[in-house]
Amino acid sequence: MNIIEVEDLSKKFGKLTAVDRISFGVTKGEIFGFLGPNGAGKTTTINVLCTLLRPTSGRASINGFDILKHRSQVRNSIGLVFQDSTVDDYLTAEQNLRFHAYAYRVPREVREKRIGELLELVELSERRKSKVRTYSGGMKRRLELARGLLHHPQVLFLDEPTLGLDPQTHRRIWEYIHALREQEELTIFLTTHYMGEAENCDRIAIIDYGQIIALDTPDRLKDALGGDLVALTAEDSEAALAELKERYNLSPEIQNGVISFCVPQGEKFLPDFVRGFRSRLLSIGVRRPSLDDVFLRLTGHAIRDQEVDSMEQMRVTMRPRR
Repeated sequence: MNIIEVEDLSKKFGKLTAVDRISFGVTKGEIFGFLGPNGAGKTTTINVLCTLLRPTSGRASINGFDILKHRSQVRNSIGLVFQDSTVDDYLTAEQNLRFHAYAYRVPREVREKRIGELLELVELSERRKSKVRTYSGGMKRRLELARGLLHHPQVLFLDEPTLGLDPQTHRRIWEYIHALREQEELTIFLTTHYMGEAENCDRIAIIDYGQIIALDTPDRLKDALGGDLVALTAEDSEAALAELKERYNLSPEIQNGVISFCVPQGEKFLPDFVRGFRSRLLSIGVRRPSLDDVFLRLTGHAIRDQEVDSMEQMRVTMRPRR
């Protein structure tokens, strides 16, 4: 059963098409990821699904509610953690959560119990009365996760959930996300441009220039490349390329002097290949394909960690608050 349905969704800003007729569904209880570079349309898609932006065309529904016809029901069905921190630095953790509870009309008899449970879950109970300006970046992110869950949403949207965090905090945040998913029976929709982070997803939609170019599990996306990735350098690169094409019927690629190709069961392939290859090898290795390889093969380029354009900056600055 799909808890998110998207059909031919587009969003334009003047002549700029940020999201270009995308369609997909997210099943209840899964972790679904949008993987792509900055400016690919990830945040715009989330903002449309969360009713913060109106789509130019197409339709979408969350928890059975149309994002245009039933905005209040959609907002009550979702939690949202933005890229940038939106907690109030001059309030304490429990004051931030209490304010959110008031906004969502969480009943008084439920409110304080729920606040206590969530602060315990994200390990902030001992700092509940500390002002947020004394928190580290990771603590603020954990508080935002708690806030997004306060009103018992069906879907939690996470926009670049570990952006700017150190590796240890990054790992801890994902431990919380997996725990929240299990304990809250959540569906999680996240955006990321970190390949390693995308490995946590049940399914990934790879998005580039506003279009979805692939959608599947991480393993199936990697398997679609044709097996394990062999990379080698040779004394005569041209002769090696010709031999790979003619003798082995392979379709190798070369970049910066490194020749690469995919074969099933690379570790079994390698010994006989090395013994029988006529061109003189300088180096050779084999590994399982990564999502970097998938993205490169599908788009022809690596993920661009580029600056957000001026329109994106303006949109973030003017982002409406719920």
